[in-house]
Parts: sequence; structure tokens; C-alpha cells
Amino acid sequence: MKKTLTLAAGIVALLSLVACTAPPTASDTPASERQMDKEISLKAYHWALFAAAGKDGQPQPATAGMGGKPLTLNFTDRQVSVDGLCNLLSGGYTLSGSKISITHPVSTMKACADANLMRNEHEVGKLLPTATNWSMAKADSAPNDPAPVLTLTFKDGSKWRLKGEPTATTRYGSEPERVFLEVAAQREACSHPLMPNYQCLKVREIQYGDNGVQTQTGPWIHYYGNIEGYTHRPGIRNVLRINRYTLKNVPADASKYADVLDMVVSSETVRP
Repeated sequence: MKKTLTLAAGIVALLSLVACTAPPTASDTPASERQMDKEISLKAYHWALFAAAGKDGQPQPATAGMGGKPLTLNFTDRQVSVDGLCNLLSGGYTLSGSKISITHPVSTMKACADANLMRNEHEVGKLLPTATNWSMAKADSAPNDPAPVLTLTFKDGSKWRLKGEPTATTRYGSEPERVFLEVAAQREACSHPLMPNYQCLKVREIQYGDNGVQTQTGPWIHYYGNIEGYTHRPGIRNVLRINRYTLKNVPADASKYADVLDMVVSSETVRP
């Protein structure tokens, strides 16, 4: 009888230990950790504006960017930038729970011939510092692969809804290496068994010192494939700042790198 009671007590203790070490559910996760996950997600996506509502809650046209494309917000460590307008707008931001505060954005000083675009840029610059709240949810329209949706609420009660698109760092799962490539003005025919009659970009790597002075130039080589975000115009020589990601588990005949355009450093028209 004593042995039976001892065994029963041991089973009860074991079950109690298992219950104590069971993985936490979402509701058990501390609010601070859930908040941190949301803040990480905020920086993991490009946020494209797709819907807006006025202070009366009624839908209104979303502010358009260049060429009618949606303008995009990007969040990094305490900096938010707006892409797709005539100039790049950028400012600081802070979060406190569901509250957000954005400083008055500074702008590059490029003039733009499109009066509507300049007006949109001015309105965005005035609106962003009035942001008061933010929230994030999954879109209902794509249950199999729901994209996150960011909602920004402004002081006057108006709202923006922005759809998340993963950044390159999120897609490739690593931090990039910074590379500078000079791209020749004209493509060249390049031989490749899988791509007959293919025209390659001709590129060479440029290295700069800490003082910004060019220190080394590599040999010209053929560049197979494309640089993400870059569209080549014949007759234009460009120096590009590239974010280069190292890929994992790539086929033997494929490049182990993915190059994503970060910015065009300089451009020059080359006469034939």
C-alpha cells in the first residue's frame, strides 16, 4: 500500500512539472514581448499606402506617388522614410505601446515638374507629424498568405492603411554586404549555354576609402541576370550602391548572390 501511494504521488508530481514547463500560449506571452515582435515586424516590411479615410471615417483617395504608384513608408532604427514622391522624406519616430510620434520630416531638395506630385509631397510632410496611433493586423483577403496591414491614425481622426511587402533582408534572411558597381553604358553579347543570344550588363566593382575617395577599380566582367530594382537605360553609365545578399542552397549553375539596388550614386550619358 505504501509503495502504491508513493508511485501515485510521483505521477502527480511529474504531471505538475509537465504542466509548469508547457510552452506558453499567445495569451501567456508577456505584453512587452508581443510589443517587441510588432516593432520588429514594422521594420521587416515596406509599407505601401493602399487606402485612406478622412476624419469623418469616409473613404478618400489614397495619396499617390510618382507615376500614380503608391507611396511607401520604410521604418529602420528610429527613422521613417517616405519613398515614391519627388523627394525623399525622412524623420525620426518613437513608439509607446499603440502610440506613435513622428518628427517633422526633412526633404531632399530636388525640384519636380509635376505640380500634383509636389502638392502631395507637401501634404504628406504636414500630415506625418500628426500621427498619434498605430496598429498592425493580417489582411483578410489572402488567408493562405496574409500580408500584414499597418494602420496609422492621425490627430484629426483620418487614417492610412498600408500593406506590408517584405524587405530584401526579410526575404533573404541575412544582412547584406555593401558593394559599389560601375555599369557600362551598353550591354554586350555574352555566351551562356542556358541563355542564347543574351545581352549582359558589363560591370566592374569600385572600392572607396573611409574618406569617400575611390581607391580601387576591378576588371570589367559580364553580369548575368538582373540587379533587383535597377532598370538599365542604353547610353547611360551608372555607379550603383548595391546591397548584396549571400544565398543558401543554390544550384551549382546559379549565382550565390542576390544584388538589390540601394541607390544610384552617379549617372553619365556616354556618346557612342
